[in-house]
Amino acid sequence: MIYLQLFWEFLKIGLFAVGGGMATLPFLQRLSESSGWFPQSLITDMIAISESTPGPIGINMATYVGCNVAGVLGGITATLGTILPSIVIVTTVSRYLEKFRGSKIVDSAFYGLRPAVTGLIAAAGISVVQVSMFHMDIYQETGMILDIFDFKKLAFFVIAFAAIKKLKLHPIVYIACAAVIGVLLKF
Repeated sequence: MIYLQLFWEFLKIGLFAVGGGMATLPFLQRLSESSGWFPQSLITDMIAISESTPGPIGINMATYVGCNVAGVLGGITATLGTILPSIVIVTTVSRYLEKFRGSKIVDSAFYGLRPAVTGLIAAAGISVVQVSMFHMDIYQETGMILDIFDFKKLAFFVIAFAAIKKLKLHPIVYIACAAVIGVLLKF
């Protein structure tokens, strides 16, 4: 039964998360709330792992959740659920590409989809920032405004952002440095 649930949930994500892997984040947040398969706080870890491993982020996250919920077969099931809509849509569109190429309806649909996808990704990004750099739970307990901020993580964010803008190194360099710094800060 769990495999059918995994397949169904990730089929919906694969069908409606238009715009790439980051567009899956709002769906994963909703899935976390509705299923209890993983906590919201794990989403930032899933992003880090998915961005650090080869392949599309949305598929990597589906595999990660599936493996955590139901082992290797669960990972395969969630991955298949995620990619099936794309396979069907791309196969169908490729057969009728000439008809779609100059269609005003298709152009209009994409015109409407672009801002919606941007909104989904922005909402997901804001949620990730809240979970990774702020402590709303501690603030609710203490009521002290300074307890909202995780100053170490905020400082690390500012330094990383400045380094990315100034140095313009390959993303792997930043990922490796962040991992090393994270390990050093935890010990």
